[in-house]
Amino acid sequence: MKTILSAAALALSLGVSSTAMAAPVKIGMITTLSGGGAGLGVDTRDGFMLAIKRAGNEDVTVVIEDDAQKPEMAVQLADKMIQQENVDILTGIVWSNLLMAVQPGAVAQGKFYVSTNAAPAPLAGKGCSPLYFNAAYQNDNLHEAMGQYANEAHKKMFILAPNYPAGKDSLTGFKRYFKGEVVSEIYTKLGQTDYAAEIAQIRASGADGVFMFLPGGMGIAFMKQFAQSGVETPVMGPGFSFSQDVLPAIGDAALGVKNSGQWSHDLDNEANKTFVDAFKAEYNRLPSIYAMQGYDAAQMILSAAAKADVKDTDAFRAELLKADFQSPRGKFKFNTNQHPIQDIYVREVVKEGDTYTNKIVGTAFTDHGDAYAQDCKM
Repeated sequence: MKTILSAAALALSLGVSSTAMAAPVKIGMITTLSGGGAGLGVDTRDGFMLAIKRAGNEDVTVVIEDDAQKPEMAVQLADKMIQQENVDILTGIVWSNLLMAVQPGAVAQGKFYVSTNAAPAPLAGKGCSPLYFNAAYQNDNLHEAMGQYANEAHKKMFILAPNYPAGKDSLTGFKRYFKGEVVSEIYTKLGQTDYAAEIAQIRASGADGVFMFLPGGMGIAFMKQFAQSGVETPVMGPGFSFSQDVLPAIGDAALGVKNSGQWSHDLDNEANKTFVDAFKAEYNRLPSIYAMQGYDAAQMILSAAAKADVKDTDAFRAELLKADFQSPRGKFKFNTNQHPIQDIYVREVVKEGDTYTNKIVGTAFTDHGDAYAQDCKM
């Protein structure tokens, strides 16, 4: 179902003043709002719309559609948004296989794509484009951080991820920094919910640690089944697998698990305090990494639109490159491939009162870029 939202009308609920735009801008958000990955898309949408609401400008319109986690539907929606809705910018896709299907056609039609999450390696390297920006990271980054962290206590790791572009980037990133032995590397079916066979392999592997990237419902299913199995091998993963949107469903099985993120709700800076407080007030829950990334993607678009007409491609791109906004993650700038250079933290799942959440326990990388920027020629 299509949703069309005007920032000026929505801002009334927040009581915020309008931010002037250089010219009207229409944004098409395609994200996952149904099925097993819906929590990720809902948080992406809600974080994005929080920033839009806070801007409160009648010259900003957002069209929102549900891709149902289907590449063919995402492509159809993108074409409709470009050709019928006349959007200026596309955003919102969570899953890398969907972005790989949508991005080439979008930029070929002269539209900007600002990614809120998906960041597959081909689009960071040889397939980069002046019209494609990623406001989140490059897919490998958070997994690289856990590979680095695993070196502190582990010699033999069992690693697994879904068989799609982000899953492959995940394990590639982990192995890039882990110095020990990978005793088994498993790619599971995207959307899988039964992990009995994989858990049996972990039990028999002799590994002293498990790294898993299983976002959304996949991670919930794996962690619950892993806890029930009685296998005591420590589990770690990227922040996607232990994000705020899934922790309530995982429950105690997640406590103590280390995971990585370029952001956490306990980061001590004013922009983060503002974001977390505003998100809690608007939605009555803590934000997740997906929500923060959506919020920053919107902030980035708004900051550029305040200074340049989106139809002036060169001027608008120059403003996007400045990343002239206050990110809840703290310092942030773009690499030469228009992906972030940023700090990445190690977090631990804890329980604060009745709420499962993450707290920062260390820093894995400072000013970290990605391995593919050198292949991007723009």
